[in-house]
Amino acid sequence: MTNCNHAGLPSAYSQAFRQVFAKYGVTDTQGVELLRLVHLVTNTYEQVATASADDSKLSPPRWRLLVRLLLEEEMGGSHVYPTELSRAQSVSKNTISAHLRSLEEQGLILRELDPDDHRQFRIKLSDAGRTLVQNATPRYMAFLNELISDLLPGEIEQLQSLLLKLRTSLVRHGRLDNLCEAHAVPSSE
Repeated sequence: MTNCNHAGLPSAYSQAFRQVFAKYGVTDTQGVELLRLVHLVTNTYEQVATASADDSKLSPPRWRLLVRLLLEEEMGGSHVYPTELSRAQSVSKNTISAHLRSLEEQGLILRELDPDDHRQFRIKLSDAGRTLVQNATPRYMAFLNELISDLLPGEIEQLQSLLLKLRTSLVRHGRLDNLCEAHAVPSSE
């Protein structure tokens, strides 16, 4: 096992990183190290969740899309536009299109032309998609809870609070005031 520092970087790499940038007057690398760790955790989560998916129809991105469509239904909506899904998932329109095409081929979603704007498609769950996401979600949620089971409840709350604070800082400093609420991390309340 490689000896890693707190940011998940091999210690020798981390030291070299700091030394190189110290030559340019950069002595504080906490920002880049923290963001790298967040990225590392995100990528590791995606790899673990994908490898553990017992149903290829429900890779993490596809599961999130189906859950988003189910939530839309539960809140009284009848459909979602691909652009909304793209923003909510923080992925390109091309990526959303590929996922939607695959989900449609599997019979898990319905894509229909918007009667008011023939350039737009409206997306909603099919009966098969609704059944699949309803049946798989309890098992998937249990799996996600298992992934964080090494953390104490107070640590989970603290981590959520810190990540929300970091997100607020990123939005403010990135001048992303118009960032869609769909990107917000759900509250634990």
